[in-house]
Amino acid sequence: MGIRKHLFIGGEWKEAKRYEPLRSPYSGETIAEIPLADIAETDAAIEAAYAARGAMARMPAHQRAAILERLAALLDSRKDEAARLLALEAAKPMKYAVAEVARTVQTYKFAAEEAKRIHGETIPLDAAPGGEGRIAYTVREPIGVIGAITPFNFPLNLVAHKVGPAIAAGNTIVLKPAAQTPLSAYFIGELLVEAGLPAGALNIVPGSGSVVGNHIVEDDRVAMITFTGSPEVGIGIRSKAGLKKVTLELGSNAALIVDRDVDIERIIPRCVMGAFSNQGQVCISLQRIYVHEDVYDCFVQQFASATSRLKLGDPLDDATDISAMISGKESGRALSWIEEAVAGGAKVATGGAIQDGMLQPTVMTDAASELKVSCQEVFAPIVSINKIADIHEAIQQVNDSRYGLQAGIYTSNIHTALLAAEALHVGGVIINDIPTFRVDHMPYGGVKDSGTGREGVRYAVEEMTEMKLIVMNRMV
Repeated sequence: MGIRKHLFIGGEWKEAKRYEPLRSPYSGETIAEIPLADIAETDAAIEAAYAARGAMARMPAHQRAAILERLAALLDSRKDEAARLLALEAAKPMKYAVAEVARTVQTYKFAAEEAKRIHGETIPLDAAPGGEGRIAYTVREPIGVIGAITPFNFPLNLVAHKVGPAIAAGNTIVLKPAAQTPLSAYFIGELLVEAGLPAGALNIVPGSGSVVGNHIVEDDRVAMITFTGSPEVGIGIRSKAGLKKVTLELGSNAALIVDRDVDIERIIPRCVMGAFSNQGQVCISLQRIYVHEDVYDCFVQQFASATSRLKLGDPLDDATDISAMISGKESGRALSWIEEAVAGGAKVATGGAIQDGMLQPTVMTDAASELKVSCQEVFAPIVSINKIADIHEAIQQVNDSRYGLQAGIYTSNIHTALLAAEALHVGGVIINDIPTFRVDHMPYGGVKDSGTGREGVRYAVEEMTEMKLIVMNRMV
């Protein structure tokens, strides 16, 4: 039996009424006991955040920045421990766990920097008749209590994208981490205590979405909800949130276009990584590839060959490329989608089976656009490769989706690149790279069913603050 964790409320670790075992997705072994907060315990967390909001709002920017700088340094000093936690609770292969920790350190560093850059502007009121003799300027103020609901796939860094900007802006947070991956959130909570974050500024309450999540969303003391997860849950949150601010980072079925003039051998390793890192459980995982007919056969052969060489195994093994998905239920669901696609005429170039409890990285061809592997978010190590006659057809196929988070294109033609940048209906177009590209200070978010609002630390700070206008009449 692993260690028993507690609720983190008002700066204290508190015993919960209920617990459940947390098991490794890879081995099935119990690695911890995790509390399941009820409505009363969630309410206590909200009250603690609400009571602390004044102190956080009054805290000088340099102090908020210093807390975040200390947090980044503490996390960097314990990066091996953090990476191991990710491998245990999420079955994230160590090579990707180490990378996530490094990115998380950078995210908190960006947050520390942005804490010092929150500013407004002056408004020339005399540009309008009647505005003479007046001075106007804006300031940005913290919004109050932030309700943060985070997913399992990047449990350290996606928490950072909510907690970091919230602290930078002078807000308090009630955090509901994903049920399968709360240990990394607790780890950050412990480090923030050491870094000097005031009691009540961060509260961590694991539990079910129907209990903890709904109470956070519906409580009037919570000023904003920031959520990363499925479109279905996100739509439900928005409908319940009333007039709260809501930032939603939702699903995707990210696509890549490969033009005829591309050096296929050079881009294959990058494309394979984009499709199968973290078992494809990435919001911008490369799911659909549209390849020009002149290079299609070459691309499929090389991509499938490289995929077949990926090593399946224990996430704690540094050599492992692919490990278990987050649950057996999810791997079974993904396998059923592969079987449906084959029944619908698609072909499996490699993979397509469960091996030692792990879904093999799977490459499919000839998958029709209406199949689930094409039109829904697969969130698994499955990629479909499709043949296109020209770039216009590729753009049409990419846009024929309910999602629009990011898309990529490889091309040597600047005119083709600019056409794609203009015509692709997504939140981000990545030229000469995979759509899985993200660094943590860039604006990140989508259109259509991929969500609303933007993350990326500066952009999240803007979402987590309110603009106030001040006008002074000098003629009195």
